[in-house]
Amino acid sequence: MHSNTFEPDTDRFLADLHALRRIGAFRTGVHRPTYTPEDMESREWLMARMAKAGLVPEMDGIGNVLGRHPGPGPKLLAGSHIESQNEAGWLDGALGVVSALVLARAGLPVDVIAFADEEGHYGSFLGSRSFTGLLDEAEIDAQANRYHGKPLRDALREAGLAGRPRMVMEAGRYKGFVEMHIEQGTTLEAAGEQVGVVTGIVAIWQYRITIEGQQDHAGGTTMAERRDAGLAAVRLLAWLDAEFPKHCADRTVWTCGRIALSPGAASIIPGRAEVLFQFRDISVDVLERLDAVLRRGVAESNRRERCVATLEVMGQSAPAPCDAGWQDALAAAAEALAPGKWRRLPSGAGHDAQYMARVMPSAMLFVPSIGGISHHWSEDTKAEDLAMGMRVLAEGARRFLAG
Repeated sequence: MHSNTFEPDTDRFLADLHALRRIGAFRTGVHRPTYTPEDMESREWLMARMAKAGLVPEMDGIGNVLGRHPGPGPKLLAGSHIESQNEAGWLDGALGVVSALVLARAGLPVDVIAFADEEGHYGSFLGSRSFTGLLDEAEIDAQANRYHGKPLRDALREAGLAGRPRMVMEAGRYKGFVEMHIEQGTTLEAAGEQVGVVTGIVAIWQYRITIEGQQDHAGGTTMAERRDAGLAAVRLLAWLDAEFPKHCADRTVWTCGRIALSPGAASIIPGRAEVLFQFRDISVDVLERLDAVLRRGVAESNRRERCVATLEVMGQSAPAPCDAGWQDALAAAAEALAPGKWRRLPSGAGHDAQYMARVMPSAMLFVPSIGGISHHWSEDTKAEDLAMGMRVLAEGARRFLAG
């Protein structure tokens, strides 16, 4: 027990996390895809836990589960998601939901939420976008499962959610939102630290580069005659990889997630290449610099190559900075409970918090990921790091409410 700090029940917190991981257990992780029987069982499990904690639970027509605190005054909203990626880890999402439950149990005025389909089996952040009024019925009509194609409407009906209204956030109810999460990277672990106060969620700028050459015979066409779209794509990507470090920031990342060559046969010179390329950073200045470098790279390619490259913007999201007051409250809690064992850092992955940040002061708290592994069944975090994160979250939430 630390003097002048708020102590949650970390033993019960860990016990609840382990109880939840048994639903849809897969090796040491979980397999709870959105709207499957395992996912719906976990939602019912959560509603029962909410009721025992004195909250008033409700599940809506998109699968969001909200446990409302019955008392007066401004509330915190806390939570994450409860479904998982396929054959994935036991903490991603579940940590944020169970930690929120612990805050409510400890007597803080907290509503607990589990947003549906953060993992994107059927759409993009369906639950948090629905809760904040950004999901319309036409989009629900149009969405289908990305793995097996089942229409979202069919999945909702099979899960018993058809015809239920979708809840919308009550204006003026919340002072702020907080989401505890595993880092999904190695920064904290490598530094021997236990807690990360998140500065914001990075933007993702996504592009398609199409390169048009000339499909031809791999044996009969001389090297001087060729217009090889595949080699042009590789040379452009190598140029970008060499140039980006001159313009990026400490935590910038870039990825070529797909190179598709047409027609894609061993003895045919590819006449077309399609490249999916993205970069992520929290600074708009950095994003704009890299966008300019990418455009210069495509222009360079078109000057040097006998193939024509075109660049198409697929998406340019905005960074979601975390609230400064929240960050300060969590940082003060971290310094009180884990002095010298915490840092501020950005989130390189997307989270429901990025949508909540549009409508209220929002924050995230990270705990270390062993080996940085996530979205895999071997994902794990040390029990003492989970417990420390829970204590910092509770103390930070208390300070934010009092501020």
